[in-house]
Amino acid sequence: MKGSSRPISTLVLLMLILLTTEIGTMADEEHKEIEIGTMAEEEHKICESKSGKFKGMCFLDANCDSICKAEPGSTGGHCHGIFRICYCTKPC
Repeated sequence: MKGSSRPISTLVLLMLILLTTEIGTMADEEHKEIEIGTMAEEEHKICESKSGKFKGMCFLDANCDSICKAEPGSTGGHCHGIFRICYCTKPC
């Protein structure tokens, strides 16, 4: 009984480490800007935000993309993070 708690404790610790590192980056991803090209091409910046219409966990980028394209102003979308959230992309 005593020997079986060590692997479980290790697994829980690893999951907590993964979860906390992912949550730290999720706050930054909410209004993240992705720059395409050089700094001189300011009109090519792409912003992303959580989808307002996608429900549930996002497993396929294609599903997220099609839902996001139906949202006003969005040009596409993709899945992000450990909780698999759908983020829509649009020009900034």
